[in-house]
Amino acid sequence: MAMATEGGWWLARVQAPHSPRAPAEPGQGWPPLAPAEEAPRAGSPTRRRSASARGRVSAALAAIAATLAKFKSLLLLLPKLKLLTTVGTMLVSVAAYSFVFGWSFAVGFVALLLIHEMGHVIQLRREGVRASAPMFVPFLGAVISARSLGQNALAEARVGLAGPLLGSLGSAACMLVWRATGADIWRALAFTGFFLNLFNLLPVVPLDGGRAMAAMAPWMWFAGLAAIIPLAVLLPNPVILLILLFAGYETFRRWRQRQRGGFGERAYYRVRPQDRALVAVVYLGLVAALVVGMHAAALTRTFS
Repeated sequence: MAMATEGGWWLARVQAPHSPRAPAEPGQGWPPLAPAEEAPRAGSPTRRRSASARGRVSAALAAIAATLAKFKSLLLLLPKLKLLTTVGTMLVSVAAYSFVFGWSFAVGFVALLLIHEMGHVIQLRREGVRASAPMFVPFLGAVISARSLGQNALAEARVGLAGPLLGSLGSAACMLVWRATGADIWRALAFTGFFLNLFNLLPVVPLDGGRAMAAMAPWMWFAGLAAIIPLAVLLPNPVILLILLFAGYETFRRWRQRQRGGFGERAYYRVRPQDRALVAVVYLGLVAALVVGMHAAALTRTFS
């Protein structure tokens, strides 16, 4: 401490006392300090309650984070789940067909169905319509789902013809393999593929030929329905009966819509003559090519 005196400046060292300062008398000096609150000791009830609350909050946040992470993972897996649905139904169909035709033919047959359906999927996406991946139904074929078949009857015809067109190319490839290898299973696959694509070109909805007739001549729906009826009588089977049922309902519904529809319904079926002629050329060309393909792949049986 520095102190000033008349004799000049000098320094003196002051040491703090070792003993605590005596408490001041009442009324003198500073008032006594209030005792500080004692902090909760480890293991006390207050400390335990605080730790428990923090633990519950942390556990809840962790659970929410885990749920969000699983939800995000599910969203990322949705395209893969659709692919798994397609692959799974394909395997089920292969297993079902194998009991009747054997494994090798069943695999080739399902592959031809896939090629046919992918023709529809590719054309739908070209029309700007999102389409699902094919889903296979044993002994009934395969289906795809879409919110529409295009903006007008011409687009619907393109979508309908794309399936038999690509399916015919797949059957022709089987024919080439048979010619190259001589394995009769490829011949059988080619004949079956030609037949199924030709059958799909019957001019009745919901078959692919009925889609083409929407742009060519909708009145042909009645001709196709009239052709299905004796076929169902002569060759009764669940597939033909289902087609007859759906064809009758769909033909009646569409024709009634056309008769009662307004401007939008009439505009849907309005097709330019040159486009109508192009659809007719593709349709009739496919029918002729498939008939020739069936004849070339047919196996003549002789009984001796």
